[in-house]
Amino acid sequence: MADTYIASDGDMIDAICWKHYAKGQQALAVERVYEANRGLADLGPILAAGTVVILPDLPDLPAPAAIPIVRIWG
Repeated sequence: MADTYIASDGDMIDAICWKHYAKGQQALAVERVYEANRGLADLGPILAAGTVVILPDLPDLPAPAAIPIVRIWG
């Protein structure tokens, strides 16, 4: 079920997505939020207070793979 977010003055969609969605989901979140909120992109990157943003559910994605550490010296 989608959540609803009421923007504070100066909020930005990417920052809202960073706070709301789990790690590993942020890569698709901004695009999906704009798809769920037609016309939101026309408001510009910084939202006015009171702007209603629908935060859709995203599919569960696998956790990102661990990156091995390569030691050059020692």
